[in-house]
Amino acid sequence: MSSAVHPVDEKLPPARLFTLGLQHVLVMYAGAVAVPLIIGRALKLPPEQVSALINADLFACGIATLIQSFGLPGVGIRLPVMMGVTFAAVGPMLSMANDPELGLLGIYGAVIVAGLFGIAVAPFVSRLLRFFPPVVTGTIILVIGISLMRVGINWAGGGLPTLKAMADRVVNDVPVKELGEFANPAYGQVGGLGLALLVLIVILALTRWGKGFVRNVAVLIGIVVGGMIAAAFGLMHFDKVAAAPWFDVVLPFAFGMPTFDLVASLTMCLVMIVVMIESTGMFLALGEITGKPVDRAALTKGLRADGLGTLIGGIFNTFPYTSFSQNVGLVGVTGVRSRYVTVAAGLIMLALGLVPKLASLVEAVPVVVLGGAGIVMFGMVAATGVRILTQVDFKSKPHNQFIVAVSVGFGMIPLVAPNFFKQLPHGLHPLLESGILLAALMALVLNLFFNGFGSAASAEADAAAGAAASEHV
Repeated sequence: MSSAVHPVDEKLPPARLFTLGLQHVLVMYAGAVAVPLIIGRALKLPPEQVSALINADLFACGIATLIQSFGLPGVGIRLPVMMGVTFAAVGPMLSMANDPELGLLGIYGAVIVAGLFGIAVAPFVSRLLRFFPPVVTGTIILVIGISLMRVGINWAGGGLPTLKAMADRVVNDVPVKELGEFANPAYGQVGGLGLALLVLIVILALTRWGKGFVRNVAVLIGIVVGGMIAAAFGLMHFDKVAAAPWFDVVLPFAFGMPTFDLVASLTMCLVMIVVMIESTGMFLALGEITGKPVDRAALTKGLRADGLGTLIGGIFNTFPYTSFSQNVGLVGVTGVRSRYVTVAAGLIMLALGLVPKLASLVEAVPVVVLGGAGIVMFGMVAATGVRILTQVDFKSKPHNQFIVAVSVGFGMIPLVAPNFFKQLPHGLHPLLESGILLAALMALVLNLFFNGFGSAASAEADAAAGAAASEHV
């Protein structure tokens, strides 16, 4: 047995850990704060309470990331994983927010139940690992990358093409306020597109000609250069930084004791299943990128950490947690596989949650700057899926092509036709609005249909899991 330390467990010098960890934080920050902003506005909370939601989210992000990356006994996959609030829960939580009998405390009750549910079912979900041969894994990771590209492209464009905002209109001579959707005036502006392109060029240049540590932090340098140029041209504003307090305390149950509703809890448990299936794809992708295969025991620990992170989220006034796929792409871009980098990032997230002024400074980075980096990172996730698919036998088993083709097609439905399932029951939307989940389910079903339960692919997956487990003993 080799005594050499695996790159995933390598402990880097503190200065490098901080810099590489900060790079991870900048990549995921916009996504991390988006959900509390959406829910806070839907509940019409005052600005100070929305700020409290964001601080709580950053604090819980840090705790969940430390649990997942550093690990606890029986919990945490111990790979370079960043945790953040899942967007799969936004739809159901908005419905709960609009129900006067539920509100924010009803959401927290459902989140706590979902966290306990995730912890309980993690060992059973991990048993599905044998049904994830390369044809399934590669397809799922490919769809994850393609799905993320929409985020990166919209970042580069300046956010979202349309924004929801309160507008004035007159009905029977009476002024009325209503929530409407309007074109984003910043979207597609030449200056923003040029800035995103510049960040992309800097990252590619450093990746091509940079050496050692400089190459590893190419994304961070690209974001910093983009931020400096944005500030010079007045595109980066620091008003919120000046107004934010230096220190704040995140307390459990700050908004009151949660309330529990059966239907809301069952809905959030369904979201938890979606999260766990998506997380399985992320963990398998990281296993491929880092060269540390994910066996059944490791998958159980990782999924259990998703559940524990969600439970902590409900206690600390925030929402369900999952592994952030954009950071999976960053691991592929930098080639830095140490999980202690995301441990450092988790500590930074904790600090941001306790020091709102620092969090406001990170938030000030324009999304167009992140867009230039996002195109590189998210494309790397898709490229990882393609690389896995090169292991698949398409020549003697041409039906594998149908598995990939149909699964990718289903995964694209929410991206290219958001209203495709509009007429179906609302309760199914958490399942149908996730392209990653649709692709995963279709790939699993088609693989069983074409290759069978006792297929060689499944046997190979079991053998690989067993070999990985023996290496870890």
